[in-house]
Amino acid sequence: MSLNPLRPRLFARTTWQEAQYVAAALRTETVGGALLLTAAVAALAWANSPWSDAYSALRDLQVGPHALHLDLTLGQWAADGLLAIFFFVAGLELKREFLVGELRSPAKAALPVAAALCGVAVPAALYLATVSLLGGGGDALRGWAVPTATDIAFALAVLAVIGTHLPSALRSFLLTLAVVDDLVAITIIAVFYTQSLDLPLLGLALLPLAAFAWLVQRRIAHWWLLLPLALLTWGLVHASGIHATVAGVLLGLVVPVRPRASVPRVSTLDADTDVAHRFEHRLRPLSAGVAVPVFAFFAAGVQVVGGGFGDSLADEAAAAVVVALVLGKVVGVLGGTWTFARFTRAELDDDLAWWDVVGLSMLAGIGFTVSLLVGELAFGTGSPRDEHVKLAVLTGSVLSALLATVVLRARNRVYRRLEELESRDDDGDGIPDAFQGTDVQAPPRG
Repeated sequence: MSLNPLRPRLFARTTWQEAQYVAAALRTETVGGALLLTAAVAALAWANSPWSDAYSALRDLQVGPHALHLDLTLGQWAADGLLAIFFFVAGLELKREFLVGELRSPAKAALPVAAALCGVAVPAALYLATVSLLGGGGDALRGWAVPTATDIAFALAVLAVIGTHLPSALRSFLLTLAVVDDLVAITIIAVFYTQSLDLPLLGLALLPLAAFAWLVQRRIAHWWLLLPLALLTWGLVHASGIHATVAGVLLGLVVPVRPRASVPRVSTLDADTDVAHRFEHRLRPLSAGVAVPVFAFFAAGVQVVGGGFGDSLADEAAAAVVVALVLGKVVGVLGGTWTFARFTRAELDDDLAWWDVVGLSMLAGIGFTVSLLVGELAFGTGSPRDEHVKLAVLTGSVLSALLATVVLRARNRVYRRLEELESRDDDGDGIPDAFQGTDVQAPPRG
């Protein structure tokens, strides 16, 4: 079917710079996703082995000074401490997307934002409806946000395993969708899962945050100056009652993403350096390769044998999580995309079909890292319902991955042809011919 040239295109080919940035980011996340899956499987195996008590003892081992409110278990250190690194990288990514990335243009941002918001709202609504239909209520309703987040590392690991070759526009859409998801998840955690708030301590946290911002804005990047300020900000936010991962986001958002030619020479970085790119380059591997897998190891160890799976199926909250992840995400992301196309009279780009959007929507149903974190915040770490919801998140994510595999593998021949087209460089200038008509002078991504 020929497209009307006067109508806007959905999933049109991105710029060459954008495609390079997305490919580099996704390579790191794919490796991190493989480590995440390995850590989760190891935790499940250990927690359901004869040595399960040793796993619980390790996860619940308390470390840290009580006087500073930091006498946390290793599981809590992973959730509150290591995930702050993950959210710091998310903060850097958010700022870059909104200032120099795909989200800087309202026209380009509209589609992934609409799809992401629908992909949050529909699963939340479906969760509440399912809990009510099953006769649940009260405490079970607190888990409405569990199925709203998409785990990009897990999703990319699935893509790597099934060997699909998504074109650059679909990969860019998936990454941008996950970035908007992270922003919504951060807001939900800060607003809805803060049980008590110490305003003086929160106000005090703004002082080291402001000092951190002043240094990075001047491109002063001595680790021995920035790290103590970051840790102090994190500690004060944690003590204030807001989840400590919010501190990671705030620190990431104050880092400059554009080079500034007028930077004084007292800087430790060159005047044309993108500071966010430097930080992201160093910390993304730490986040994807260490922080998230370690959190997954301590969070995913739930009892499956001995009645654990049956108990989860009987829990209204757990059943609602599975339904919301597997069905809610598909309806939300696909429905948001279709509604956007309907009202803007946009058409899918050449060689793409709505089945491609269905496959991506199923991938969005893979909720792991943030979903497990929200489950702990909603029901209390280690509580029976938290254990049930963790198993439900694993079940829903696996089901979503299997369904996405069926749909995307069926389209893999099309994706291979598009990949070949996007890699041809007949004139040998280093830029594939398919990207020659794109805006290669777009603002740098890093």
